[in-house]
Parts: sequence; C-alpha cells; structure tokens
Amino acid sequence: MSVPHTASVPYEVRGMRVTDHRFTVPLDHGAPDGETITVFAREYTDAALPPAEAEQLPWLLYLQGGPGGKGSRLLSLGGWTKAASKHFRILMLDQRGTGLSTPADRKTLPLRGDAAAQASYLTHFRADSIVTDAELAREALGSGPWSTYGQSYGGFCTLTYLSFAPHGLRESLITGGLAPLTGPADRVYRATFARVAARNAGYFAKYPADRAITTRIARHLETVPEFLPSGERLSVRRFQMVGSYLGGNTRMDGLHYLLQEAFVSTSDGERLSDAFLETVHGLVSRAANPLYAVMHESIYGQGEATSWAAERVLGSFPEFEPTAPEPLYTGEMVYPWYFDEDPALVPLKETAGLLAAKDDWPALYDPQQLAENTVPVAAAVYTDDIYVDRDLSLETAAGVRGLQVWESADFHHDGIADDGEGIFNRLLAMVRGEAVSDEPVPAG
Repeated sequence: MSVPHTASVPYEVRGMRVTDHRFTVPLDHGAPDGETITVFAREYTDAALPPAEAEQLPWLLYLQGGPGGKGSRLLSLGGWTKAASKHFRILMLDQRGTGLSTPADRKTLPLRGDAAAQASYLTHFRADSIVTDAELAREALGSGPWSTYGQSYGGFCTLTYLSFAPHGLRESLITGGLAPLTGPADRVYRATFARVAARNAGYFAKYPADRAITTRIARHLETVPEFLPSGERLSVRRFQMVGSYLGGNTRMDGLHYLLQEAFVSTSDGERLSDAFLETVHGLVSRAANPLYAVMHESIYGQGEATSWAAERVLGSFPEFEPTAPEPLYTGEMVYPWYFDEDPALVPLKETAGLLAAKDDWPALYDPQQLAENTVPVAAAVYTDDIYVDRDLSLETAAGVRGLQVWESADFHHDGIADDGEGIFNRLLAMVRGEAVSDEPVPAG
C-alpha cells in the first residue's frame, strides 16, 4: 500500500544537507484502513555533493537503539555517519512513539483511555510494526531494496526485517544487536546479570577506591533523604542504575569522575552534591524515553508473558540487591518499582503491568526464513557486552544463513561511539565481499 508522505525543503547544517520526512502509516498494520499515526524520519547527505548527485545515492536506514529511542540528531557528519555519507543517503528513523513521530508518553497515552486501552495501543509499538513502517517509508521514497544499519535494539529490528520483509533489504549491518530468536526473557537476564557482575569486578579492579565510595553512597541513601532535581527521593536501587556507564569503553571512566563529586560538606553534615544529583537524575530518569521502560521486556516476548523477568532472575544474584554488603551497579534491566519512583513512569504503572502480563505476543522472528536467508548480513559482536550477551548473540548468528560475525573484545556496547567509522567500514566491506584487515568468521 502507498502512504501519504511529505518532505521539507532541504536545509544545511554544518556540511550536511538535511531533509525532514513525515509518513502517515496505520497504527495497526493488520487494519490498514483504520487509525493512522505519523512516523518521522530525517535524511542526511553530504552538502559537498551536488543535490542531483546526492539524490542518486542509495538509501541507508539507521535503526537506533531502544526500545523507545529516537533517531540521532546529527550536528555534523562524523564517526560512522561520515563513513556512510560517502556511499549513502542516511535516513534516521524516529521509531513510532518517539521524537517527532506521534508521541507515546505519560501526557499523551491517557488520550487513549484507561490502562487497558493504553496497553492495547502499545501492542503496536514493537519491532514488527517498526519494520512495516520502514517498508512503507521505503516505498514512499521510491527506493528499491535498501541497506540497513542496526545498533543494539536496531539489530533486533533488523532480524525482524530479515524474517518478514527480506525483499526490502539489499544488505544489513548490525552492531551489538543479535537478539535471541527463541526462549523466555529469563535466559537473557541470567546471561546479562553475569556479564554486569563481571563488568563491576573489572571496574572496581581499575578504581579500587570506588568500591568504598559506592557502598558509602548506598548506606548514606538508606538513612539520609536526598532528592533529585525532579523532587523525588533518590533510593539506593535507583542510584545503582548509574551502572549504565559500564556499558561503554570510555563511558566507564565517567562513572569514576561522577563518584569523585559525590559528597560535599554542609551545615547539616556530609550530603550529596547538587552536581552529583543532577548527573544521576539525567542517568536514571526515563522522561526522555519512557517507552524504554514500558516496552523493554516486551522485546523478548514471543507467545508468553515476560512477567517482569529481570526482577524474577534478580533473586539468583543477591549481590545486586540494594541491601547487599557491597551492592553492585545494575545494567539495562527494568523492574516494576521503576513505575513507583520515576515521575515520568508513575502514571504508566498499570499499563506497564498489563504489558508484562500479556501472554499472546506474536512472533518477532521467523527461524525458518532466517535459516534460508539470502540477504548479506554482517554483525559486530562485543565479547564483554553487558547488554546483549555474546554467547546468545553467537547462537543467533548461527541461525541466520550467511551472516558473518566480527567479534571484538576491544569495544563494549557503544562501540560505534568509539570507532564508528572503522566499525562501519569493516562491516560494509564484509557484506560486500571486500578485503578487511582481519578475516570475518562465517556463522551461518
């Protein structure tokens, strides 16, 4: 089906030619004549290219991390976008519910009705719907099969794309995003809790003094009320969420710098500094991406309820409990108590609970189609990734015919922030059968 599409007049931003696109798509792709929503995407090309030449470049669709993540807002071409702009017109998609697409958050979802109506609405916000949005956008743009680049959850979406719309793909690149094709969410968290524990150990080995500071902050928060800029009291378990720093290479050192600024002397004794609380707030609030929490476990749901899998598995890892003698930092896991403590999530608590209890999620992947895949695919797998487990990733890679894996211990989940240009060029060369400095490992 064709969908309404509008495009802005191109404008330039620091060496980029930028065009804003809006597509009107069905909310429910199973009911194409029903309610519609808007999906936004932004096109970037190198402004040094004459417009007519840039328009002849093939498209590259970037599928960003998430769920609930909007497309990157580029201020200039750099890293992987600099590399990609030599070959492609880059299309940054605001996945449905995010950015300039029709929003879904605590302010807009009540327009749907009660929690049951909101949960029903959000069942249309998973990878299967995102992929169909992408296909409608591709057709509206007049593109043949296009290339995709999926980071993290964008890789999950790529596997869905390869499963149900492979005809729309020329080639696919994936970084830190090979989702398990089968099985309950529990096994994801059993693997990633172990990875996060190991990452904690590595961090405290590098910064041994930070072990005592971390415990000191935790014990302080148990007895002294400290409040985030948004007004709510900071709990120990919410403080542990700053472990998101551990998902990156250089970002890990940012945690050390944060802890150095934790305490200040005041007339009321030692308190957490405003600078510390402000930074923590930015790390633990989901105001900017509430769907990350609301939809998070649903990305693993296929025919069964996820039922707050991370909280259930946590019982096997007592070292992460806030009351542990030396509590560890947590990773990307989402727990039901988030919806008690984060003001951006409190109004969505019942809705999130209904999604966690949903036991009839449709399949996100087609293992048979993937086993017969003919689309060139290359994936970067990071050995110590705390968000997307290496072993589960290789299991998935083995189930996708022709998928080539490049495994690296040099990067963590945000590898493309460290060497985006090098990683992109390597994966592109792999799918095109060109020489790279190291031999890729066939995995399909």
